[in-house]
Amino acid sequence: MAARRVRANEAWEALLSAHASLIKRFAAEDIWREVSMREYDVLYTLSKCPAPVRISELNRHVLLSQPALSRLVDRLAARGLIQRRPDPADGRSVLLSLTGPGRVLQRQVGRKHARSVARALTAVLSPGELAQLAELSQKLACRAALPAGHDAFEVVPA
Repeated sequence: MAARRVRANEAWEALLSAHASLIKRFAAEDIWREVSMREYDVLYTLSKCPAPVRISELNRHVLLSQPALSRLVDRLAARGLIQRRPDPADGRSVLLSLTGPGRVLQRQVGRKHARSVARALTAVLSPGELAQLAELSQKLACRAALPAGHDAFEVVPA
């Protein structure tokens, strides 16, 4: 069990190191003129939502604190990239969605970013490794979304 714990922590450190290296590489690229990477993350997340969402839902999918996300949403709304409207189901809440210009900007930056991601990953990973990385990452993302201590998070050795 101790060896498994050590291996899990080594894997976690490798994952964090890979993430940090890639984020630094992407941040240095000349595609972030109109939006920062964090702003793009919010625009991208909203572009994947089939309907307007509350900020609490948006917060589940971005790596920002609630106060930081609220300020970022304020800035994006002031720039006309995000629309806010009252939630008809709850007058105290606000629903967020992309505006037309927000969607256009997200797509423009997104195309460049997608090419950059593809270049970075295909330079070091085979097609099979890319598929394995996607599968493992999706598995971790789904399991991590469960409440802490949930039995389903325990991975049974094969």
